[in-house]
Amino acid sequence: MTEIVYDTFEVLMFVKKIMPFSATENMIGIGLKKDGELIAGCIFEGINRYNAWVHLAAVPTKRWMTKQYLKECFGFAFNELKVQYLRGYVNASNHDAIKLDEHFGYKREAILKGAAPDGGDVILYVMQRQECRYI
Repeated sequence: MTEIVYDTFEVLMFVKKIMPFSATENMIGIGLKKDGELIAGCIFEGINRYNAWVHLAAVPTKRWMTKQYLKECFGFAFNELKVQYLRGYVNASNHDAIKLDEHFGYKREAILKGAAPDGGDVILYVMQRQECRYI
């Protein structure tokens, strides 16, 4: 059984176990639990009336990408926060994250040369509200 949770602290602790991440003020987390265990977490931060940065982490071996969870996360960002853009960044060496972002419908917006911790590039992605198929 799956359950969507709005516990920012719990979701943040989960995300930090999977990817390096620093907490900021006014973050909002949405998690997905399966059988009582967090298997995915979405953190929104840097929120203003136009934009929010999104960070997503999941347990690789669990089936977490449900339509319900995607609709909850994207719906929250675009309908509750009322932002026009969601942005995220991915290290160019993280091929799985690139594939996932592009599957969701994010578009490449910029490349930051040499900005990744491994010395590689960082790709900035953007999703506009009107292009989101999950709301």
